[in-house]
Amino acid sequence: ERGGNNSFTHEALTLKYKLDNQFELVFVVGFQKILTLTYVDKLIDDVHKEFRDKYRNEFQQKGTLGLLNGTFDFKDDFMRLLRDAEESSKVRAPTVMKTFEQSLKSQKTVKCMIETRGEKPKEKEKVKNKKNKGSKKEGTEAVAAPGKASAGDKQPSATGDREELTKDEILQKNREEFFKRHMKAGEKSSKSPKPEAQKEKGKKPRVWDLGNSNAKVLDYSNSATNGNAEACPVEEFDPDTALGDRNREPGRLYDLEYESDDEAEEEKVIQNPLKCSTKKGGLGGMFGMLKGLVGSKSLTREDMDPVLEKMKDHLIAKNVAAEIAVQLCESVAKKLEGKVMGTFTTVTSTVKQALQEALVQILQPQRRVDVLRDVMDAQRHRRPYVVTFCGVNGVGKSTNLAKISFWLIENGFSVLIAACDTFRAGAVEQLRTHTRRLNALHPPESHGGRTMVQLYEKGYGKDAAGIAMEAISYARNQGFDVVLVDTAGRMQDNAPLMTALAKLIAVNAPDLVLFVGEALVGNEAVDQLVKFNKALADHSMAQTPRLIDGIVLTKFDTIDDKVGAAISMTYITSKPIVFVGTGQTYCDLRSLNAKAVVAALMKA
Repeated sequence: ERGGNNSFTHEALTLKYKLDNQFELVFVVGFQKILTLTYVDKLIDDVHKEFRDKYRNEFQQKGTLGLLNGTFDFKDDFMRLLRDAEESSKVRAPTVMKTFEQSLKSQKTVKCMIETRGEKPKEKEKVKNKKNKGSKKEGTEAVAAPGKASAGDKQPSATGDREELTKDEILQKNREEFFKRHMKAGEKSSKSPKPEAQKEKGKKPRVWDLGNSNAKVLDYSNSATNGNAEACPVEEFDPDTALGDRNREPGRLYDLEYESDDEAEEEKVIQNPLKCSTKKGGLGGMFGMLKGLVGSKSLTREDMDPVLEKMKDHLIAKNVAAEIAVQLCESVAKKLEGKVMGTFTTVTSTVKQALQEALVQILQPQRRVDVLRDVMDAQRHRRPYVVTFCGVNGVGKSTNLAKISFWLIENGFSVLIAACDTFRAGAVEQLRTHTRRLNALHPPESHGGRTMVQLYEKGYGKDAAGIAMEAISYARNQGFDVVLVDTAGRMQDNAPLMTALAKLIAVNAPDLVLFVGEALVGNEAVDQLVKFNKALADHSMAQTPRLIDGIVLTKFDTIDDKVGAAISMTYITSKPIVFVGTGQTYCDLRSLNAKAVVAALMKA
């Protein structure tokens, strides 16, 4: 306490204590380290005061023996103090921003504003004259009229003769324009009155093409702060901007598409040797053809090394992690070493074909995740199907959670979104906006009066594992089909946050744990996945720890043909890529097409 620290941390617990020197008492409160309890100091002070006042006489009469032998019935008092402390922490809500009507600016009259505007240039001119005393600028500013002082203020202060000249020229032009305007106004005074001209000159708000011109929709000053979806205003927006392609089949998850010229290139490679052999003619051409049909020499490592080196550099350039690119080329070399080459094939085409087959095999893992089938299986057992999303900061967990919600709703399943990101500012509001939009696209009237998506949230600063548990229990009681748990983004090196994530997964035992990663990363993808899996294994208390079950690959529309992150992620975990995010609308969700990804990867 003398060092300014009255707390002690041991593993997952934090202890805070307070000393009472008068009666030789120590009051200690213990709580979990990951919880941010704001009322701990108040609670320990209140308990100290209440306990001391209640048993003061007993301490004074019996002394230390009274403490050792006495019995203290303090449980009811402690529970009351704990409730009071919790309530006091809830009461201290964040201050709400004032509306324009409540501000002092709204009470000012137009006359008051005009007078202030007239006085400001004079004050500014006085300050300028004081600052620039003894300099060359004094003469030029003395000539400037008070009405033009504001125009002169906007220009940067001059430091050289050249800047002084440009300033003078600007002032001269402004004066000429001012006189011209007054001359024109005098000539046209009979035709158009002055007030109308002033109205036209007024500042007009810009209306964006894709924005919402209704200002009332953007006014959240009177909206409820407790997160009720009913109290929030209904948004008016264009469904086309939220859905994208209107000609799609509802509820269908389309495959990734990629057009490749590989087949045409392969045809050219096969046709060229045929043309050469026919051109040669005679015995040489015949023997060459027979040799090709029988088969040429077997492949050696020396033959393949130049080709494999180029393939490795090509894979790294396409965002495949360097370590994985080396391992892939090694496995292809071992597979092809000693193999007899086929008819009319080159070393390059043979190595390329083997690498393509290996990549397709990597992207098609043994276990395939069929979410719709698993949801229907959970329905038969009358329980919600729980999906947990985890990943580093800013990869698009909440956005892709909303896309998956939309896809599930279109397949006839009701969704409860659990807002377990209680750390990032605006995380709950983001999910609330998505919930409001999804309900606008799929109103209860279209589903027999049933609300298809709902948000379960408890605000900020709470225990995420507890909120997830409450949400699952609520979904079971209310008959929701799917629970989507949104967690806070965390770096793979942050041990306390990784411990909290492992706790959330261990306590709630979700049916599917999805790692959300972006397609823009290269070597970082391997580091993220390895450390997330290691953290889940290390911090889990179960004998068989729960690890990542699948991957959501986001921002796929931003990478063109640099699709190496998909290979890196599936190679390192042997887990399937369940969903691929390809844009900003709710329909921009695809399933992985292994052949399309490999075609993009092998493109020169």
